[in-house]
Amino acid sequence: MNNLRNALASARTITLFALTGLTLGASVLLAAPNPVAQAQKGDGNKDVAASATGGGHYLIAGFIDVKFSLSAKEKEDGTALGQFRQSLVFQDLGIDFHGEVTCVTVDAENGRAWIGAIITQNNSEHPFYTTERTQPGRDVWFRVLDSGEGQSEPDRTTFLGFEGDGDIITSEDYCDLAIWPDDNARTSPVTQGDIQVR
Repeated sequence: MNNLRNALASARTITLFALTGLTLGASVLLAAPNPVAQAQKGDGNKDVAASATGGGHYLIAGFIDVKFSLSAKEKEDGTALGQFRQSLVFQDLGIDFHGEVTCVTVDAENGRAWIGAIITQNNSEHPFYTTERTQPGRDVWFRVLDSGEGQSEPDRTTFLGFEGDGDIITSEDYCDLAIWPDDNARTSPVTQGDIQVR
């Protein structure tokens, strides 16, 4: 019998799960905003030094569908802004996080970005995601890969890491460490939509 830790560990940067009895629920029904359009509105791009934007769907372990959106920008003064959302259904229970970006590290040459944030909404029903460390105000993070336009390889992303995963406590630590395992380990392919790292 598979457990959630094994199913999701391959798609995460460091985070491990501890639930057993893997049963995939229904498809995600929650609509995600268009982060690219949001990033282009107003003066949000003024003095932006680097960014990672995108949205769509990705698959964890080849079969768990996750809907995501992100708009993360690093200003020339080093401050960061933006938002993210990741949502899915697992064991017939919703897992849904929104957050406000607090740090971004970008490796534009390799199409990589590390995004740290603070959870602003946790609408999750699954008990593993209703713990103290997954509540609003706590740190969270993930990383993305822009494989380039017209490339045969898909863009990639990870699921969320939470405080304490891999001995990382803060989003700032995650952005500073900028860990990227060989062969894009623990990332999942984007199946609909795309990611842009600039």
